[in-house]
Amino acid sequence: MNSSISSSDRAPGRWRGFAATFLASAALLTLALVALAFLLDPYDTGRTPLTLREGVRPQGPRTAAASRARDPAFDAGIFGNSHVQLLSPERLTQATGLRFVSLIAPATGPRETLLVLDWFLRQHRGAPPKAVLVGVDSRWCTADPALPVEKPFPFWLFSRDQGEYLVGLMSFDVVEELVRRIGFLASAAPQRARRDGYWDYEPNYQIQGYDADPALRARLDQSALTDGGNSSGPFPAAERLETLMRTAPAETALILLRPPVYITSLPAPGSAAAQADAACRQAFAGVAQRRPRSALIDWRVDRAETRDPGQFFDHTHYRHGVARLVEADIARALRELR
Repeated sequence: MNSSISSSDRAPGRWRGFAATFLASAALLTLALVALAFLLDPYDTGRTPLTLREGVRPQGPRTAAASRARDPAFDAGIFGNSHVQLLSPERLTQATGLRFVSLIAPATGPRETLLVLDWFLRQHRGAPPKAVLVGVDSRWCTADPALPVEKPFPFWLFSRDQGEYLVGLMSFDVVEELVRRIGFLASAAPQRARRDGYWDYEPNYQIQGYDADPALRARLDQSALTDGGNSSGPFPAAERLETLMRTAPAETALILLRPPVYITSLPAPGSAAAQADAACRQAFAGVAQRRPRSALIDWRVDRAETRDPGQFFDHTHYRHGVARLVEADIARALRELR
């Protein structure tokens, strides 16, 4: 009887010992993986003390931007979402003499864009950037100071807080990327993500049949307006952009672009939505007026190109013909700011 009781008494102790060993092993493994990820720098943030191959493997722009924004080959950047995605860094470089990189990420808003812009400015402190182009679409008109986020975004990757970055490394996605990173670094001739970040969305729309399906084209005739919008302010995105640009060198030109939309996305004159649109425009015009070497380009207007259904895939995604006209306006504005 005494022997049986003694064995049962020892069982909880063995389980506690096993649990402690398991937890300690898991903690050590996690720390080892974080240390390895920190050293091998899977997204090429430059935080590692090691000298590694530049760039990253082909991947989505949300993570690739951390590397592209550091590239000393570029001194100008394009920031925003898919509404400025079709603007070509190569064509802008040819037209201006500046070296543009596209740091867009589809389905992002002002909160994400401001973070990437902050990262770009910090990475170019040694050689101040010549220009930044920011696409300010309708999401920048929100009165919500939280600047709502619609899709997941790796905020930790661009954070100023080293602790937040280290915590971000503790994820399954990073472990998966770490394996690919090792292959990228070990390869004699690895495939690298496009350096200037350009991503042409026209082929994707064409695959979906936008050039051949009348029903898809017919959707453009339907109004895309949903409500009256923010007519009285505040406009926190404009305020935070202005505050952030105070950290940029005075010689850095700022171009604010209100991207083109199809005519059925524009509010009727005199409507509450038109008043809200005008108020938002004025908020960003004020930013450009108060800051030296800044300009607002407004393509969110009624003009021949925004009435042409052949120039749009949907209400907010235009085609190359419009993109080239917008690029010409950008180049002209930059020349005037010199």
